[in-house]
Amino acid sequence: MKRKKGYFSISAVAKMFSVHQQTIRLYEKQGLISPKRSEGNTRLFAEEDVDRLEEVIYLTHQLGINLAGVEMILKLKKQISKMQNDMNKLFEQAQNQLEKDVQSSQETAKTAAYKLVRLKNAAPSALPADATLTSITSEGETQNNESIDNDPWYIEYDSEK
Repeated sequence: MKRKKGYFSISAVAKMFSVHQQTIRLYEKQGLISPKRSEGNTRLFAEEDVDRLEEVIYLTHQLGINLAGVEMILKLKKQISKMQNDMNKLFEQAQNQLEKDVQSSQETAKTAAYKLVRLKNAAPSALPADATLTSITSEGETQNNESIDNDPWYIEYDSEK
């Protein structure tokens, strides 16, 4: 069930905020608020218009900011809101890309692990007759290790470090 929007007249809004109707008209003339108009050209203030007017009145009456300052504050506030939305979209895109990258990395790791398990489970006789086992030291030197029980998974570490 959709709720019907209510509108306020300028006199009702003026009473709400204890300001003169002419003050509200001035704010409209300055472009700080923009209420809708009826067919008879009567100003109709929606809830959003009332909220905006409340903000303008707070800035002018409570904080003593002039109308040019209020206009600048409202424009900056709108820009900040747009920038926040843009940043949220960028963060969401980055998060989605990160999740895709993680998933891709996990799939790659699973595939590599599966291949390693298949190689490990392969019989040593599956290695070519002329194959030599080689280890790489931490200095990057290679050493032939044919005497290490023919274990293709043997890794020699340099113990000097």
